[in-house]
Amino acid sequence: MVVVLFIISCSNAEQEKIGAITDRADMPKLHATEISTVISDSGVTRYRISAPVWDVYDKASQPYWEFPMGIHVEKFDEHLKVESDIHSNYARYEENRQVWELKGKVRMTNIKGELFETEQLFWDERQERIYTDSLVKITQTTQIIIALGFESNQQLTKYRFKNTQGIFPVEE
Repeated sequence: MVVVLFIISCSNAEQEKIGAITDRADMPKLHATEISTVISDSGVTRYRISAPVWDVYDKASQPYWEFPMGIHVEKFDEHLKVESDIHSNYARYEENRQVWELKGKVRMTNIKGELFETEQLFWDERQERIYTDSLVKITQTTQIIIALGFESNQQLTKYRFKNTQGIFPVEE
């Protein structure tokens, strides 16, 4: 009886096999959900970044970070008051080029309280430059400016429009 049970238990049943990972470039090294992190400089909190999903593709030919469900970044002053922020529905950061691409309902506010809205935006960290060729709407306290493209310093305090579509006064 023991021999019969041993033979039955040692049958040649098919085992499920999992395929080997052939291309690490298509797979993130890091996949994190519901992230919230702060960045400090000399012990002072300067930025807070939050995102539903963060993927890091370190083995891609051009390594990048991806935030497929959007990102929100806040910049703080020395008193931890939010002085500017940025939000988008999608973000991608290319590590080697040090360039951010933000897409989908990109909204930014600068230290003056001006609101910038566009569908696609690039931030080149090396050149300390923000730019887009997409339609952009800037809401200031006294007017709304619509342009097809603009470029700015990374603080969004000095900017230039490429093709102004309209300037509309705002009634208080």
